[in-house]
Amino acid sequence: MSSLSRDEVAKLAALARIEMSEAELVSLSSQFGSILDAVARVQELNLDGVKATSHPQPLENIFREDVVLPSLTPDQALSGAPAQEDQRFRVPQILGEAE
Repeated sequence: MSSLSRDEVAKLAALARIEMSEAELVSLSSQFGSILDAVARVQELNLDGVKATSHPQPLENIFREDVVLPSLTPDQALSGAPAQEDQRFRVPQILGEAE
């Protein structure tokens, strides 16, 4: 069984800026050993000819042509607004109101 020493776990925790108690450092040193053993078993597999993938199904981006089409003018867009200001919709303030 692989293992990490308490000092190695403490160094990893310091690099990750994680504060750990002495009991956590000791406990994690054995847990990391189990993880390292599992990784070692996976590395023993013969993966010759196996293509690396990130998803089981192939992914494709579907792009469309970016076509400029006629759109509303600012006046048309704001024509139904209950309030407007400087060619923008005016809405009531709801955050940061001083009373």
